[in-house]
Amino acid sequence: MRFQYDTLGERYAESTVTSAAFSAADMYTLHGALDALGGVHGLDTLDLACGHGHNTRLLARGGARRTVGVDACEQLIALAREHEEARHVPDIEYHVTDAAGLPDLGPFDLATAVYPFNHTPDRTSLHATFRSLRASLRPGGRLLAIVPNAGAFPRVDWSPYGVRILDRVHAGDAPLLKAHFLIDPPVPFEFHEWAHADLAEAAVEAGFGTVGWQPNRTPPADSVRDEAYWTAYRAWPISSLMTCTA
Repeated sequence: MRFQYDTLGERYAESTVTSAAFSAADMYTLHGALDALGGVHGLDTLDLACGHGHNTRLLARGGARRTVGVDACEQLIALAREHEEARHVPDIEYHVTDAAGLPDLGPFDLATAVYPFNHTPDRTSLHATFRSLRASLRPGGRLLAIVPNAGAFPRVDWSPYGVRILDRVHAGDAPLLKAHFLIDPPVPFEFHEWAHADLAEAAVEAGFGTVGWQPNRTPPADSVRDEAYWTAYRAWPISSLMTCTA
C-alpha cells in the first residue's frame, strides 16, 4: 500500500483532494458530526490516517486543547508539517506510525478517521487497529470515522463524483477493490471492502460500548453541483459515518 500513498502524496495538493465531490460530501458529514458533538473546544483530539493534515488542522482551528495527527506515510506527514511551517495555525503534533500499533500518545477525548480501515488487509490487522484506537481514548471518548459502503460495484458508477471502481478481487478476509481517483491523469489506488458488520464486530471486540452509523450528508446545491446531482449520489453514497463511544 505504501506506493499508492506516496503517489497520492506527490500528486495531491489539499485543494485537489477536497474538490472531489465524494470528498466534499465526506467533509460535510464529518463537520456536521463534530457540530452535533458541540465542537472540539478544550478536547484532546487524534486524527488517524491524517494524510497531509486537512482534518487535523480543522480540529486545531476548532479550539482543541491538543491535536495529534498520525499516518503511516512519511511523505504525507512531511507535507503536513510543511503546511504548518508555511501558514499560521495552532500547534499540531504529527507522528509517523501504523494505526494497528499506535504508541502511547493519549489519552484522547475524540478521534477522527477518514478511510482508515479499508487499508487493513486482513481481519487480524482490522481488529488490532480498533484495539489500538480504543486504548488511545478516555472512557466516554468518541470515534468518528468515514468508511466506504460495501456492495455497490458493479451496479453503481461513481465516476461523476471523482472515483471509478475498476475491479473486485476476491481474496483473503475482504475483497480488494481496484480503482482510480479521476484527476488528470487518473491515480490508481486499492482498498479492502469491509462490510459494516465486520467493522462493528471489530469495534465491539476492541471494547467500544456503542457503535452506530449515519448516512453520508451532502453539501448544499450550487451552480456546479445541483440538487439532482446530489440526489443521485445519496441513492448510492460512497461512504457512511461510523460513530463509536469508548
